[in-house]
Amino acid sequence: MANPRAGKVAERIQQIIARRLEKGLRDPRLGFVTITDVRVTGDLQHASIFYTVYGSEDEQKDSAAALKAATGMLRSEVGRQLGTRLTPTLEFIHDELPETAEHLSVLLAEAKQRDEAAQALAANAQYAGEADPYSKPQAEEADDSDDEDDELEALDEEVDDDFDDEDLDDTDEDLDDEPEAAPASR
Repeated sequence: MANPRAGKVAERIQQIIARRLEKGLRDPRLGFVTITDVRVTGDLQHASIFYTVYGSEDEQKDSAAALKAATGMLRSEVGRQLGTRLTPTLEFIHDELPETAEHLSVLLAEAKQRDEAAQALAANAQYAGEADPYSKPQAEEADDSDDEDDELEALDEEVDDDFDDEDLDDTDEDLDDEPEAAPASR
């Protein structure tokens, strides 16, 4: 909520409805309901009230029906205690957070078990080949470096043969023939 007033109104609505539900409604279908969150639109015209119900799926459906039936009475109570010019409409939404959190807890426990199993396998694992397949004995490395030096010397000789000192002299003469740039005037 970007609007600080909407946040305060939402908090106040949550307190009013929670207190009213704590006193109880005359509806026997209402179970153990907990108000988890209230969100109010920026213009304070609509309030979405998130709730959870302890019990089976049938008890949750009965509590949803009881809250829907009591919406008008709860809105009157909110309007009386809120003291705003307009009373927001109320919408009760079953909060899926506890079920989602439980599902995530199960998934995290499963991932932890798999990690432990992988660590146990890794502790007893051995290399398929050598421990370090890239390491080479010292004698071979010295031979390889000599071969590389020989190849570099051969390339240098080829470049020197292809390069002619006369070509250099020609380019120097070409540069001397070009006129010097005149200083820029302001």
